[in-house]
Amino acid sequence: MSIQQKITDDLKAALKGGDKTRVSVLRMIKSSMKNREIEKKAALTDEDIEAILASFAKRARESIEQFAKAGRTDLADKEERELSVVMEYLPKQLGEDELRRIISDIINEQDLSGPGAVGKIMKASMARLKGKADGSLVNRIVKEILEV
Repeated sequence: MSIQQKITDDLKAALKGGDKTRVSVLRMIKSSMKNREIEKKAALTDEDIEAILASFAKRARESIEQFAKAGRTDLADKEERELSVVMEYLPKQLGEDELRRIISDIINEQDLSGPGAVGKIMKASMARLKGKADGSLVNRIVKEILEV
């Protein structure tokens, strides 16, 4: 079953079940998918949908961070609930230990070092980890490994 079909089915179930948060999030996702489909002028692939979901997840994480800094735990909690719905449709995120291993392998394969290599390593890492890791976490790990 495609991600798009799963989202549609889950939206129907959420409507029947009266889960307002889930309905709201799934409607936003479907709306973004439709807009992207119109822009692309073609049907969306699962990769396209994962990119949309990753963008939602990134925005939610940033919002959670900002709300927490501002002391708005009510809004941070709301964003966390929405993020948990989005994360159900993304591939399982890799743990920090697994990311360190993969990033170290990339650094060794390409024989890169120093602060100037961060961009090249990030590009290779994000291509390999597409949808499986948050970019800010990957960036932090790359900088720690390179001791930048």
